[in-house]
This record gives sequence, C-alpha cells and structure tokens, in this order.
Amino acid sequence: MGSAGKKGIVSVLLFAQWCLLFWGCGIYSFSGSSLPSHIRTVAIPLFEDKTAEFGIDQQLTDILIDAITQDNTLKIAGPRSADSILKGTILRVEDSAGQYDQDEIASDFRVTITCKVIFEDVKKRKTLWEETYSRWGSYNDDRNEGIEEAMEKLSTDILNRTVSGW
Repeated sequence: MGSAGKKGIVSVLLFAQWCLLFWGCGIYSFSGSSLPSHIRTVAIPLFEDKTAEFGIDQQLTDILIDAITQDNTLKIAGPRSADSILKGTILRVEDSAGQYDQDEIASDFRVTITCKVIFEDVKKRKTLWEETYSRWGSYNDDRNEGIEEAMEKLSTDILNRTVSGW
C-alpha cells in the first residue's frame, strides 16, 4: 500500500474518532439535569393556601422562584409561554415542642409545613410528577425563623425533584 493509501485510512480513522467524540459530547449534559430536552422554562403560580397562615403562600412561592432562578437549569416564564408548570398547595402548618428541659418545659419548638406539589409538562399535556412534602424548622422565640427554615428545606426538595429527580 502506498503512502497516499495510508494517509487516506488514517484520515478516515481520525474523522471517525472525531465524530464519535463530537456526538458523544453532544448527548451528554454537564448541567446535572435529566429534564426532558424540550422543557427549558417553568411557570410557578402562587401556591394555594389551605391553612390559616396569612402570607405563607406568597412567601413559599417567592422562595421557590428564587431557588429555581439561582439554580439556572430552568428559566422562569409566564403560564402562557412556559414549557412546564409547577403548582403547589400548602396543606398544613403545625407547631410542636422540639425539646424539653429538665423541668419538662419546652425549650424550643418546631413548625412543620406540608404541601402538595405537581410538576406538569405543558407541551405534552401530562403530569411529570406529583408529591407531598413535609419539612420542619425550629425556633425559640421567633416562629417566623422556623417557618423560613421549613420553607428553605421545602424549596430545596422541590427544586431537586424538579431538575434532577427523574
């Protein structure tokens, strides 16, 4: 075989390796997300509140929007233009004693928030997942500290389920 033939074979092999490398990298995503490829935006309407807690619906919705914005896997969009929608209902807010001191008096407290969340694919008109979450936060004097801690935990769980829980 002449040098022209060897160069041709080497060129074909290099081209084949390049194609495999290119196509292999093209499929892999470094984002860590396993969302369907057509879902790039999400709408998050105000959570429904079935409790007596004033303003908790707006607070949880805002914390979740902030978490998704910071994650940057999905972009926030309006309900009419979004590829997906994340809807939630706050079902319960319950207080309980966390720890007792030696005199059997509560030394700190827990507030537990339970919510139901549904993630829907708007384009394909199907529910991708539906789950109920219950998380708590602790507090001593300021109950709002416990509520905020519980909401942060909820938003982390919901974010993780949405972008990588497939």
